Amino acid sequence: MTSAPVPAVAHHSAGGRMSIVTRTVLLTAAVAIIAVFVAGLVSYPLIHAAAETQARTDLAQLADLTVTALDRGSQEGRGGPLPRPLLEALEAKQITGYLVTDPAAAPEGVTPEVMAAALSGVAVSAEGTTAAGPVLIETRPLAAGGAVILQQPYTVVGVEAIDAVRRIAVSLLVGLLIAVPIGFWAARRLTRPLRAARDAANEMAAGSRSVTLRPEGPVEIADIAESLNRLNAALVVSEGRQREFLMSVSHELRTPLTAVKGYAEALSDGVISGDDVPRTGATVAAEAARLDRLVSDLLDLARLGAVDFHIAPVDVDLVEIGEDAGDVWCDRADPEGVRLVLELPSDSLMARTDPIRVRQIIDNLAENALRVSPRGSTIVLAVRREDDWAVVEVRDSGPGLTPDDVAVAFEPGVLHDRYRGVRPVGTGLGLALVGRLATGLGGEAQAGRALEGGARFTVRLPLAEPSSRVSSPYGT
Repeated sequence: MTSAPVPAVAHHSAGGRMSIVTRTVLLTAAVAIIAVFVAGLVSYPLIHAAAETQARTDLAQLADLTVTALDRGSQEGRGGPLPRPLLEALEAKQITGYLVTDPAAAPEGVTPEVMAAALSGVAVSAEGTTAAGPVLIETRPLAAGGAVILQQPYTVVGVEAIDAVRRIAVSLLVGLLIAVPIGFWAARRLTRPLRAARDAANEMAAGSRSVTLRPEGPVEIADIAESLNRLNAALVVSEGRQREFLMSVSHELRTPLTAVKGYAEALSDGVISGDDVPRTGATVAAEAARLDRLVSDLLDLARLGAVDFHIAPVDVDLVEIGEDAGDVWCDRADPEGVRLVLELPSDSLMARTDPIRVRQIIDNLAENALRVSPRGSTIVLAVRREDDWAVVEVRDSGPGLTPDDVAVAFEPGVLHDRYRGVRPVGTGLGLALVGRLATGLGGEAQAGRALEGGARFTVRLPLAEPSSRVSSPYGT
């Protein structure tokens, strides 16, 4: 892809908005943080329950080991303290042990019921409450009589659960630290085609037309690249047509200007005098009128795309407009050996439109038809109703239009360039003006093949409201 200078403003068009990369990284981080938080909320009760179960199991095993050690020492007649490893295990678990033989000497937190069951030879798993807080209790009977009672603070279970949750949270946070750079890398890779598309659009805005994007990435992003390629190709075609159009208009302007300038110089130098002056003045006036018509068409074309183009819709009888236009163009067609035929309904046809613009449409179409119609041929000016539209149509017996011509009939200068030197052509603006006027009036213009063998141009306009469809002079 070629590089071209890009206006500085193009790089600041996003303002203070965040890039997709930043949004992706922040979203990844937010999702990971939420996952950590939700995992902690969900897992803590489960981990706490599992820790409590494990603590009871460990406490029961230590109680069994303690009773076994005491019973064995009693049988061997050595008594004394428990084995050191067992003592260290009890101390590590914050377990307090009691050797009880008297029901009245129950340790703190042990209920009389638990005490009685322990001394009666029953192993008991229970819970109790001491001044330091809740405790887990395991009792085991001794072979020589009495019982061993082990107590473990309940807080040990909570600490173990919190430790487990903390380990999970640390793991998730480590995953977050890994996910953020991966997310950044993935987002950069994902948005690379978008950045290429942005750069290409900026180059196109700067006037470069040699931009070509390679579709890559996800389908949606590849579609953007293909759309930009099509847009660039369309701009190349459009600008080419504009250049050709401007060249055609320049040629059309230069021809009458050359005539006016030449005759003016001849008059000022005294080359033309006497009886030739009126004829020369008439020629200059005709060329000036031609210039005025060309400039007026250019202005109308420009204004049709602007907000200041004036359209004044009123309820008007299209039959009256057709009759008046027919009178004028009959007089224009007769000297050329062309017959103008009017196809008008017997009753009025009321439309909601601008009568001046409608007459402008008819004049442009009639002039175009007269220009290409050979002597002895016919031009038809028709007005009729079709469904919910009022229709104005001009048909001729000229060379007609090909399907390709129909597709571009209302584009400025296209047919002019295509047939210049082949058949009589005008400025290349008339049909373009007709198309845009029809759209501006709320209707549409279409081109096609006429039954008379030439071209057919049909303009559809909105009908007037039923209550206002009464005959009235147009233009009021």
